[in-house]
Amino acid sequence: MNGRGMNGPAGKDKTVTIRTLARIAELPAAEWDRCAGTGNPFVSHAFLDALEQSGCVSPRSGWQPTHLVAETRQGDILGTMPLYIKGHSQGEYIFDHAWAEAYARAGGQYYPKLLSAVPFSPVTGPRFLVAPGQDGATIADALLQGARQLVQRYGLSSLHVNFLTEEQSVWAEESGMLLRLGEQFHWENNGYADFEAFLAALASRKRKAIRKERREAVAAGIEIACLSGDALTDEHWDAFFEFYMDTGSRKWGRPYLNRDFFRRLQATMADRVVLVMARRDGQWIAGAWNMLGDDCLYGRNWGCIEHHPFLHFECCYYQAIDYAIRHGLARVEAGAQGEHKLARGYLPAPIHSSHWLADPGFQDAIARYLDHERDYMSGVIAALDQHSPFRHTGPDPEHGDPEAGDPEASDLGESG
Repeated sequence: MNGRGMNGPAGKDKTVTIRTLARIAELPAAEWDRCAGTGNPFVSHAFLDALEQSGCVSPRSGWQPTHLVAETRQGDILGTMPLYIKGHSQGEYIFDHAWAEAYARAGGQYYPKLLSAVPFSPVTGPRFLVAPGQDGATIADALLQGARQLVQRYGLSSLHVNFLTEEQSVWAEESGMLLRLGEQFHWENNGYADFEAFLAALASRKRKAIRKERREAVAAGIEIACLSGDALTDEHWDAFFEFYMDTGSRKWGRPYLNRDFFRRLQATMADRVVLVMARRDGQWIAGAWNMLGDDCLYGRNWGCIEHHPFLHFECCYYQAIDYAIRHGLARVEAGAQGEHKLARGYLPAPIHSSHWLADPGFQDAIARYLDHERDYMSGVIAALDQHSPFRHTGPDPEHGDPEAGDPEASDLGESG
């Protein structure tokens, strides 16, 4: 990709030129971040650049940066789009392996493909980064047209936009993309004064279970620390990286991130990092890495070198909730998968992705599949909602919890 321009419409009275970047460093950080805003750290220039400069994202790793810039003929930047040519489907968390296999059986070649996403980060956020004062749907359409031109020019199979916001998924659908629906588990802050106020909103047996888990998590004399900004040192990062590598190697074979990435993250974004670390007998034994947005705490990775019951839940879920309450954040997004999060106050939330296949027949087949899948996922989310751990307005029909509708009920006889 050599940065050649492409033209596309942007309203009735002007033309937008689309150009590509072989690496995000080709665009000044201030220009990129003016479009990205400050709300979501994952689309910031610093985060994406750390992935590239560390070598975690590169053609060799199967992620070839091909970011788009939409600008006027005079060079005024209107929007940007993180974009990669992918040689596989790893590190995406929107699973299309079955599509690749089906296309191969039909005689097609699915890889390489084109993907707009934040590498290794199943985090909802903007994918069409629009400069202030510009119409979002118009700029999104121009960027998508440019991306589809790249698919055609380089003989790629498809274009995918993963974990985009609901509003932007509408823009993508209006531009001819297919909508896909998935689910994650997010915790919502309903104005809780503290963690105890959150617990009071739960059904009694859920409340008691969480209190028991929190006690047992630290029963072996474990201390928990929440670290951010200047409080983070190489000691913390070295320990966390050991946890990350050990756990990642046991779970999925080869972790995606290297130590240099975390070094760059500390140098440029330490104030956006929240590292929850667990220590026993003076030694760090486990940790959970989170990123801080304007109104959300995003859980990313967990690792440990010792197993202790419920320590994972404490570091990844309960400490995140406590942090969000203390800092007035609207929600916690706890990452991909995990119905076990439901009992801990994290409720199902829809996630969105958009797709376009260059082969018209394949596009039609995927469109039919997604029609059925959306209906199924809507049903899954609705069914999971029925198992909310929060109090009902009346007696719990499933468990007969006599305290479920009583706002004054307490855990009588339970210490702590």
